[in-house]
Amino acid sequence: MARRIRARTVLAVVTAAGVGVLGLTVPATASINQPSVTSEVPSTKTPHAVDDGVVANAAVHTLSKVGSVMYAGGQFHSIQDPARNTTSTRHNLFSFDIPTGNPTSWAPQVDGEVFRTLYVAPYLYVGGSFTTADGVAGHLVRYQVDSGTPAIDTAWSAERVTAPVTDLDYTGGRLIVAGSFKKRLVALDPATGRDTGYLRLDIAGTVKTNGAGPTAVYRIAISPDGRRLVAIGNFATVGTVSRPRAFMADLGTDSASLAAWSYRPLKNVCRATSLGAYLRDVDFSPDGSYFVFVATGGMPQTVLGVGRDICDATTRFETGIAEPFRPTWINYTGGDTLHSVAAVGSAVYVGGHQRWLDNPEGRNSAGPGAVPRKGIGAINPVSGKALAWNPTKTRGVGTKFIYPTPGGVWFGSDGRRFAGQVHDSIAFTPKT
Repeated sequence: MARRIRARTVLAVVTAAGVGVLGLTVPATASINQPSVTSEVPSTKTPHAVDDGVVANAAVHTLSKVGSVMYAGGQFHSIQDPARNTTSTRHNLFSFDIPTGNPTSWAPQVDGEVFRTLYVAPYLYVGGSFTTADGVAGHLVRYQVDSGTPAIDTAWSAERVTAPVTDLDYTGGRLIVAGSFKKRLVALDPATGRDTGYLRLDIAGTVKTNGAGPTAVYRIAISPDGRRLVAIGNFATVGTVSRPRAFMADLGTDSASLAAWSYRPLKNVCRATSLGAYLRDVDFSPDGSYFVFVATGGMPQTVLGVGRDICDATTRFETGIAEPFRPTWINYTGGDTLHSVAAVGSAVYVGGHQRWLDNPEGRNSAGPGAVPRKGIGAINPVSGKALAWNPTKTRGVGTKFIYPTPGGVWFGSDGRRFAGQVHDSIAFTPKT
């Protein structure tokens, strides 16, 4: 999840009542343009989300920067300061001081996983599979965070969001919410939480071969100019049109409509036939000229699928080509899942539990030309080949979130080590 500031942050015009109602045209999750890859050496000033007797595999799924404070969400019960001297209880959501890495005293009570956070001044929106947060029921809540200790907004309710939320974005004054609820994609008025009716796309069906559902939009990306949205997930149609696994929408002034973009081979099944949501993340480039998918699924079913089918791979598509015969390039891992992507101009960062990149002939092994890129890697956006950047990290389930900021790149995962150092669930590589 490159757009111009993928910081999961956006400032809004604020009314006297303190509610953001008019958004900037730059989407909230846009990646910044970074001229070079970051250092391979992570900062020592990051906190840890650690395993304990309550959560056996602690993981950070999302990060949002608000000034000098970072908000982290995921699935965890215990956190530690950078030096690991103090352990504190935090229920799936916490904040920390960026300059020192020390956790703040804020201790929200969130009863399940947090998948996405999004800052739209003065609120931090929090979505996931949880059912209550600080006594407020729902899968999407918001906290006022701009003055003192964050306080949950008990009066705000997200209309139509009745099932887990998997992604959030903001553009044109609308809060865009993705998930497995009935509409799968909804545009809310951030002031009232009501469905604006802007998105009426009728997303339906399933691409799973072993049974239906849940039909869901898993991730979304909005182009830097705010004119296009790309969605991925487990679905087969948009309206009456076949769009398995991915579609593009044109974002008009008053409503969104299905765009002409489609990639027909997305209907093909990878070797992991039981999975529906092969595509796991998507991001636009900083200039919006292309977007990138990462995927799970095992290898393509046949040799003929290599170079065509997006299975355990990263792939680039050009935004302006409506019906590509093939992607611009595909970089295969050789059988390992990729979960996250961020395109920043100089590089396409990818994360998962992969062992290799440049591995089209690998079959759970290193094929000819494969390069080791354990858990994290960077790809040349032009050639589609792995860059030399290779800090390595604990593979685990994988790197679920890559978050570029002006100072460098943050990584959220269930990994214990990064570049040979202990960095439980959170790592930050500064710009060079």
